[in-house]
Amino acid sequence: MAEEEHSDGKDVFETYDEFWPHYVSEHSNPKTRHLHYLGSGLALTALCGAAVAKKPALLLAVPIAGYAPAWIAHFKVEKNKPTTFRYPFWSLISDFRMFYLWLTQQLDAELDKHLPAAKEA
Repeated sequence: MAEEEHSDGKDVFETYDEFWPHYVSEHSNPKTRHLHYLGSGLALTALCGAAVAKKPALLLAVPIAGYAPAWIAHFKVEKNKPTTFRYPFWSLISDFRMFYLWLTQQLDAELDKHLPAAKEA
């Protein structure tokens, strides 16, 4: 695996396939995942609202709606630092991947694969 560790103890990932299991492990608490689903849903709602209302200014609400619940989850529930700060693009992809897997009832299999102790609540 191409995962390395910096002198500060942080993991480095060279590919998204290496990053995904780390992302899953950073979302082991079901409450964290639930707040992420809320954020993803609110972000998509804000995006659709901006498009339907034809008001580009509403696009400012998209990142706020998406990230606020997720970051609250990391700092207050999971007690870790969001991976968004180090891997913004992969984290965004992973947020929506997790949301999609949850909506399609495929997330339990991913949790079992990468985090056997963390079952979907």
